[in-house]
Amino acid sequence: MWKLKPKEGIRTPWNKSRLVGQKLPLTQQQVWAVRMRLEAAHRVRDLALFNLAIDSKLRACDLLKLQVADVATAGTVGSRASILQQKTGRPVRFELTPRTRESTRTWIAAAGLQTGDYLFPSRIRSSLHLSTRQYARIVQGWITSIGLEPGSYGTHTLRRTKATLIYRSTKNLRAVQLLLGHSKLDSTVRYLGIEIDDALEMSEQLDI
Repeated sequence: MWKLKPKEGIRTPWNKSRLVGQKLPLTQQQVWAVRMRLEAAHRVRDLALFNLAIDSKLRACDLLKLQVADVATAGTVGSRASILQQKTGRPVRFELTPRTRESTRTWIAAAGLQTGDYLFPSRIRSSLHLSTRQYARIVQGWITSIGLEPGSYGTHTLRRTKATLIYRSTKNLRAVQLLLGHSKLDSTVRYLGIEIDDALEMSEQLDI
């Protein structure tokens, strides 16, 4: 039987054999499960990275380019920070809870980081800070450590988690839009997938 040879220059699709779609956010219980594992393992950097990812709601590219000066002044980690988003060029502000401030302060001290240093430097010489690929592998490790299916979660999971929890608690879509740094409300609706969630909730409440 003749077999056709693959044509040269044709690349295999990046998403072949992969689950593609919107990544799920974590629940509060899952967030705490990850935190507890990181704390138990004394993984100081990962704990700071995880907490900052949840609180900041930043895209991976923005999170990984944070410098010490973006979140701390004279050794004190602030309760709020502001950066320019790489994708949109628009400023976005985010909060740092006491838990996140403490884990970030501990990491800065443990790593001996200075004001102008990247908050999460890479161990690879060719990169000044963690790459999005390195970050994705780290996130997958967190996900699998608490028994979740890695294909359903990713770096956007951490960006979506707190925003989703805030919306479910308050139904304040405008507030979530501002926190995510979206220029259009429609973008927030699509990003959170809330229209179908709300529709399903209303349907579940109607017992006929």
